[in-house]
Amino acid sequence: MKDIQLTASNDDQYFVFEDILFQVLLCFFRDTEVLSHFEHSSASPPLAVARGNTPSPDALVAYPPCGVIPFHGFTMYAAPLSCLYEDPVPLYFTFREMYCRYWYRLHIVTSHSQGAAALALQFELLLQSCETRLWQHCCAMSIQLLPIVFKWIVRAFSGYLVPDQLFHLWDVVLAWESLEVLPVLALAIVSFRRENLMDVTSQQAAEAVLADITAISVIPLLKLALAADRGREREP
Repeated sequence: MKDIQLTASNDDQYFVFEDILFQVLLCFFRDTEVLSHFEHSSASPPLAVARGNTPSPDALVAYPPCGVIPFHGFTMYAAPLSCLYEDPVPLYFTFREMYCRYWYRLHIVTSHSQGAAALALQFELLLQSCETRLWQHCCAMSIQLLPIVFKWIVRAFSGYLVPDQLFHLWDVVLAWESLEVLPVLALAIVSFRRENLMDVTSQQAAEAVLADITAISVIPLLKLALAADRGREREP
C-alpha cells in the first residue's frame, strides 16, 4: 500500500486516516465483486495463473482479484470518505459502489461519453466556446491548460479541493448520475482565474496560477457556469 504513504499520508486533510485506508484498500483489492464493473467497461481485468496450477487458459484468474491494478493516486478515491465514516465497513461499501459506478471510467481508455478522453475533449470544447479570448491567448503563447486540469478530472478533484467542497461536487455527480460536471467545474475555475491567466506568457506561469484551488467554492462556480451557458442559449 505504498500509494497510501505517497498520497493520503502526505495530505494535510487525510494523513490521520492512514490506518483505516489501509484496511479499506486491502479489502478492495481482494474483492472479486469489483470485477462486475468490467461488464460495463471496454477494459478487461489482468489475468494470471494461480500459484500451483498448470498454465492453461482454463487456469487463468483475475489478478489482483478485484481486476484493478493500483496506480499512483488511487487512494484519493477513498480518502475523502474517511471524513464521513468512522466505521470502515460502510466506508468500504460506499467507496466500492462509487468506484464501480463512476471512478473506474476515469482511468481506462474508452470511447464512452464519461470516459477520461471524452471529459478532456469536453473541457477543450467548453474552453474554446465559452472562453474564446483566453483560448486564443493560450494558443498564441503555446500554453496548454488541459494537462493542468486533467489531473483534477482524473482524480475527480480529490486532493485538490478541501473535503467539504469536494463532497458538494460529488453530491452533484450523484444527483446528475454523470461525470460531465467535472470538466464543467474545471472550466469554471479557469474562468474564475481568467484575469490572471490572461497575463501569463508561459506554461509554468499558468501552472502557478492554477496550482492551488483549495479556496474554491464549488456550488457558486457551478451556478455561474451553468447560468452563463443558459444565457448563451437564449442569445439570437
